[in-house]
Amino acid sequence: MRRWNGWGDDTHQAELADFAKALIADLIGDTHPLIDATLAEAVERVPESRTADHPLLDTTPETRIRYAAGQSFPDWLQMRSGIFKEIPDAVAFPETTQQLRELMDWAAGKDYLLVPYGGGTSVAGHLACPTCEKPRITVALTRMNRLLDFDKESQIATFGAGVRGPDLEAQLAAIGYTLGHFPQSFELSTAGGWVVTRSSGQQSLRYGRIEQLFAGGTLETPKGTLKIRSMPASSAGPDLREMVLGSEGTLGILSEVKLRVTPLAETEQFYTVFMPDWESGVAAVQAMTQGRIPLSMMRLSNATETDISLKLAVPEKKLSKLNMLFKLKGLTDKKCMLTFGLTGSKSQSRANRRQAKAILRQHGAKRVFSKMLGEKWREGRFKGPYLRHPLWEHGIGVDTFETAMDWSALRPYINVIEQKVMNALKQQGIPVFAFTHLSHVYPQGSSAYTTYLFPVASTYAETLQRWKIIKKVASETVVAHGGTISHQHGVGRDHAPYLPAEKGELGMSALEALSKNFDPDHRMNPGVLIEAKNTTEPA
Repeated sequence: MRRWNGWGDDTHQAELADFAKALIADLIGDTHPLIDATLAEAVERVPESRTADHPLLDTTPETRIRYAAGQSFPDWLQMRSGIFKEIPDAVAFPETTQQLRELMDWAAGKDYLLVPYGGGTSVAGHLACPTCEKPRITVALTRMNRLLDFDKESQIATFGAGVRGPDLEAQLAAIGYTLGHFPQSFELSTAGGWVVTRSSGQQSLRYGRIEQLFAGGTLETPKGTLKIRSMPASSAGPDLREMVLGSEGTLGILSEVKLRVTPLAETEQFYTVFMPDWESGVAAVQAMTQGRIPLSMMRLSNATETDISLKLAVPEKKLSKLNMLFKLKGLTDKKCMLTFGLTGSKSQSRANRRQAKAILRQHGAKRVFSKMLGEKWREGRFKGPYLRHPLWEHGIGVDTFETAMDWSALRPYINVIEQKVMNALKQQGIPVFAFTHLSHVYPQGSSAYTTYLFPVASTYAETLQRWKIIKKVASETVVAHGGTISHQHGVGRDHAPYLPAEKGELGMSALEALSKNFDPDHRMNPGVLIEAKNTTEPA
């Protein structure tokens, strides 16, 4: 069953090996975990529902708890403590577009607020609504999960917006196709959620980000139904798809999505190579991307993440032998791990591998090409979030932030971001440990994804304050270097204070006008993307 207070299925139990615990102790020092609430304790705190009866609504306390939050760090603290700032009054489970339309009209008549819920994987505060005073209905779309139509000639598949990644891919694989969209949240997140948060999959280098894959669909809004036809291209005014992409539930709720799919590849492999240092790794990645080498993914870990990843992925005896090989090849502790994917026909993969090898060697890559480590990455590509549980039980808070910027801005940013984060709690004498990788690359620039760990405090409230300080430092550093406040996680409430720096005053007023056009009573997911823009720090 899905965990009520954390990530994923409760049958998957990630554990920290003894050497991992020792490694964390070296980095963070002594830690002391907080006490978690039980589900029964959380349920006891659920207030009475304020909604009227409706056949689509579930108002039972446990259901409302299970759909009360996402996976942001403040959400995590609410779930683990069992104390929620705000709990939905009801959860709706529509199964068809018609049911969703009727629900929205009924909710408008009752003056209720509506918050769409896909997979509950938001890490940016999309789902909680601590400032909402009116009754709120969380609209769970997971029963709208079928392949509704497939245009084979045009390679357009139409799905219910609540379809989760594995179910989407299984239905496509049965007819020989794939979407190829694999965010780390793939197992739980939904197609509609990918669209409204402008998601990026791990193999977007081949398949494209969701904005390249989203061909159209149906958006149910308070003003009516917006149908967006699929077209290969159009010069007939602004693209309506762009209004929906990144709208984060503020305009309406997606009921159906049309997606551009691709025939399944004949072959796929992942390899890992080691670069002498970060600069050579960045230069190689930049050269391969700007040279349009058709790889399916590239991920470059900095030296710190490389060291941690090897220690966690490779058994101690094998790692000792691998370190001897590194030494023979002249690789020092500055080495950086670069993982890349080859996807396509066998002949294409061979040709692409030769091109990649040539560029990598030009930039100093040592001949330590490892298919084993590449396959290790494939096996664990969706398991990272599960580590939050054993780390928490060990007294460690962990979170991430990500951005994207031009290559010219990326180098100065990388030089300072980890130091800024690791010094965020220095005045309090609290250690923070951080490491970074490039996970999505473009000819123009790249994303940068940073993970950080810190010891939890003696109370939940103080732990939240520690997170707020780190989050503020990280976000201000991103903005100061000209980066986007989010490359793949969306804005939500956590990032909303920093959105005006990217969009500008006129841009923000345009977003407000767009929201008002579709949602004049401000009923849809209030506080996300727009309203929180005047706050001074993330909630």
